[in-house]
Amino acid sequence: MARHLPPAAAQRRPLAPQLRRALHGLALAAAVQGLALACLFPFFRAMLTAPAPRTATAWLGTMTALMLVSSVLRWRAQGFDYDGKMAATTHALRTRLGAQLRRIPLELLRTRRAGEINATLLGNVDEHFNYALSIINIILLALVTPLVTALATLAFDWRLGLLLLLVFPAIVPLYRWRRPAYGRGMRALAAAHQRSAADIVEYTQGLPVLRSARSVGARATALQAGLLQLQQLQTMAQKKGAKPNVVVASVVELGLLLVVAAGVAWVVQGSLDLGMLAAVLVVVVRFAEPLATFVSYTAIFELIEAALERIEALLAVAPLPQLQPAQAPIGHAVTFEGVTFAYADAGQPALRGFGARLAPNSMTALVGPSGSGKTTVARLLLRHADPQQGSIAIGGADLRHLGTETLDRLVGVVFQEVYLFDDSVLANIRMARPEASDDEVRAAAGKAQCIDFIERLPQGWHTPLGDNGARLSGGERQRLSIARALLKDAPIIILDEPTAALDTESEVAVQRAIDALVRDKTVIVIAHRLSTIAGAAQILVIADGQLAEQGTHGELLARQGKYHAMWQAQQAVKSWRLAAPPASA
Repeated sequence: MARHLPPAAAQRRPLAPQLRRALHGLALAAAVQGLALACLFPFFRAMLTAPAPRTATAWLGTMTALMLVSSVLRWRAQGFDYDGKMAATTHALRTRLGAQLRRIPLELLRTRRAGEINATLLGNVDEHFNYALSIINIILLALVTPLVTALATLAFDWRLGLLLLLVFPAIVPLYRWRRPAYGRGMRALAAAHQRSAADIVEYTQGLPVLRSARSVGARATALQAGLLQLQQLQTMAQKKGAKPNVVVASVVELGLLLVVAAGVAWVVQGSLDLGMLAAVLVVVVRFAEPLATFVSYTAIFELIEAALERIEALLAVAPLPQLQPAQAPIGHAVTFEGVTFAYADAGQPALRGFGARLAPNSMTALVGPSGSGKTTVARLLLRHADPQQGSIAIGGADLRHLGTETLDRLVGVVFQEVYLFDDSVLANIRMARPEASDDEVRAAAGKAQCIDFIERLPQGWHTPLGDNGARLSGGERQRLSIARALLKDAPIIILDEPTAALDTESEVAVQRAIDALVRDKTVIVIAHRLSTIAGAAQILVIADGQLAEQGTHGELLARQGKYHAMWQAQQAVKSWRLAAPPASA
């Protein structure tokens, strides 16, 4: 397992040396136990061949002492588990993975299913650590203890010792034969577990939508299909492994029986005493099962290795580069210069040579058909990803030269889809500025028109909001999102059509909150309803990833281009009327 941990990473972990000492302790305990079992040969010889009670007692005492030493060594080594160090190591790895999630480009993270990431942070970490010492202890007892016993047997009868040692080379080709199959099987099972975890999370989160669409059964069928595939893989692994496991066990046990047969033959010939044969019988009985199942135990290492590969794949994702020297923005003008960006595996760029300047303390609206690139502009400004060509700057400072915290302080966002955590109202707002006082949080909520519905909640400001704010309506969730942005007080605000899905009353309240938010800010609005942005200082019309038109509402209408066509289409929709039903006869 150590080959999977980069040296630099190991040096950062203060518990790594203690883990190595625990592994060495388990190996030493297994070796001492092997020496203790080797004491059976002189003990039985002293008991049966030429009775010598004092000699037998001495060897029995030596064996008992060695067993006690082995137990103490094993107990101290497994203290890494008992003292909570393994739990601390698991926590450290999860913390490291959590820190990595914060560094991963958000655009890349969007391509991964939440359940798969959950499986990596929980299941894979547990597979990596929780049972590692226990499994290693079992394997050391199955391998090191018999090997040491066989080596010690050479001192009492070189023939028996040599025969016992010959059993071990038989294990090596058997292990090499089974390892590729174990590796494929464990990786297939791990992938199936990860898919099932993602399916379960997706199904649970989507239950309200599935019920409303009467698709609960359909999605449940898909979920069941995934679970059935997992069951089939598990069954197949058991069936395919049954015969090879029997072969492995048979070869090892047959080898041990041959040792016994040789011992019996030598006793009959008179070249081996009965006490030595009795000791061989005890040793064979003691080691037959561990040696026969040793190769099967190694399958767990393949499971651990598969988990490590997924953990390492997540840790290997490079964060967006932080270019040097660091730059400080002067003012809050936003500039896009020749920006070209394509999503991974996309057929064509989402933006092509896009360029625009957004003046400070003014409102710029982005309009255009769905898929034209409006949201991509916002994501690139938030630095969810970097463009393949061109640059984006705030106050003359390239985003790639700004630290993450600096950029986060500069830009606030109100998304159309609001995400709230299952925490109190205070905590959900305060996350925008954790050091804010309760009075500051309440002031931001007041400006966002939130006080009325907060005070109606069962526990007021301390009411848990449920999964994704399930206690609140869409308009209430949107106002809490605006309260967050108000508390953050960033100089640049992105509004992703925050009133698009609201009823009239909620829209009025949210619009008041937005008016308080955008005062004296550089504002970027992604708009679908053109009537809401008619007063913008400039409107950017984006089509097919390019800047098609630019100007004020009046200027764009006068050009009678794409914006004029969009405006006319929306005005025509407003004039539609449902035909009155015909009068009954």
